[in-house]
Amino acid sequence: MSALADSDRIKIDSWLSEREERALPRDVRSGLTGDFKELPPKHFYDSRGSELFEQICELPEYYPTRTELAILTAQADRIVEQTGAGELVELGAGASVKARLLLDAMERAGTLERYVPLDVSERVVREAAQELVRDYDELHVHGVVGDFERHLPQVPSRNGTPRLVALLGGTIGNFKPEPRRELLAAIADMLKPEDRLLLGTDLVKEPAVLEAAYDDSAGVTAEFNRNVLHVINRELGADFPVREFDHVAFFDHDNEWIEMRLRAQRAMTVEVPGAGVTIEFEHGEEMRTEISAKFTQDRLNADLAAAGLALDTSFVDDDGLFALSLIRLA
Repeated sequence: MSALADSDRIKIDSWLSEREERALPRDVRSGLTGDFKELPPKHFYDSRGSELFEQICELPEYYPTRTELAILTAQADRIVEQTGAGELVELGAGASVKARLLLDAMERAGTLERYVPLDVSERVVREAAQELVRDYDELHVHGVVGDFERHLPQVPSRNGTPRLVALLGGTIGNFKPEPRRELLAAIADMLKPEDRLLLGTDLVKEPAVLEAAYDDSAGVTAEFNRNVLHVINRELGADFPVREFDHVAFFDHDNEWIEMRLRAQRAMTVEVPGAGVTIEFEHGEEMRTEISAKFTQDRLNADLAAAGLALDTSFVDDDGLFALSLIRLA
């Protein structure tokens, strides 16, 4: 661990070296050399990928972000009143737009004390800390640069006030069932009886609505998907011919999740010096870059029970597109 900042109101700890910030070489070796190729979606998000995702969030087809924001806007005061929270821990913090809605509610309630953003990007954590202490007179920020799949134990102990741990944006849907339950169990280990998890989940709906959200007519999601190849080329010296991969998105009815894939337009050999591997693609071969599970109440309750958690309150938009759930220890 290295301390990146330490002042009266800002403390930032890093649990990642620059080389391992995204564990990309390891994931390329393990994910792209087997019979079925796949990469975790966290590798989309370099600066260009983050900009593309911001564009996606503005698309008419992509409902999750604006729907979750609308729920938060309407319910933030109730969430804080119900929990008494004065500390917000945000996992995969990214931009602090959603966090501000909850911090504003804590400020109005007179409970606001601390914000703990956890993100793999040092820049994201540092910028959030600087902006938020400027905008909230009494706020302290303890940032953690790390991967929430590995570094939840490094989140600082709570400072006495009830804690709200937020995992928003439907991020939990990027995990397959077993890892998803393991992550929820690890979050449960962070909670005291008076603490709560605030979890964003995309809901099962018409496949056409889901598929349009991940394959927009403007082609922005296709560029976002292919951006992972730009990342590998730049960071690992690979020679992926990016334009020779097609974007594929479809709803898997059996698993009730969206899959995004990249499909090779021809047979090819790709060298990845930074990972020490050579990757062979057949014509039409696909690699999976994301799953995004969609939830029913039964699916969520089963996952929570397996992790030692239970549902307190669920907030759903009028169209039944998305849910925010307050969750407690069982």
